[in-house]
Amino acid sequence: MIGIAVMAAVDVIVFHQVLHWHHFYDRSTTGVGLLSDGLLHTAELLMLVAGFFLYADLRRRHALSPAHARAGLFLGLGAFQLFDGIVDHKLLRLHRIRYGVDVTPYDWAWNIAAVLLLLIGAGLAVRAARTTAAGPAA
Repeated sequence: MIGIAVMAAVDVIVFHQVLHWHHFYDRSTTGVGLLSDGLLHTAELLMLVAGFFLYADLRRRHALSPAHARAGLFLGLGAFQLFDGIVDHKLLRLHRIRYGVDVTPYDWAWNIAAVLLLLIGAGLAVRAARTTAAGPAA
């Protein structure tokens, strides 16, 4: 949950607000685009707060596995990125990464970054599971 929220924050802050490359919903007026960015930002902040409450609860109950948490962070980062690249950009066509340019290299970079984040998360998850299965070090 935290990984998804962090990547959504990066997307909104960097690509929507700083670079002005797109809004979350670009198929209407600029005002609607700004509203959609605000709603995405709100959802991302709520998800971040909820994620940190869950994280704190696991710590309080001494049930937190930092290795699994790191894996989950990367899996969330990659999942948001890939969902945005495939579903939002291509299937629903809510927005494009950029306008007025050939988006092919941008799409490849976006989705390759997502796959790399997912692979890092999967690798960390496998390592965390093996460490947990092996038990505590003597």
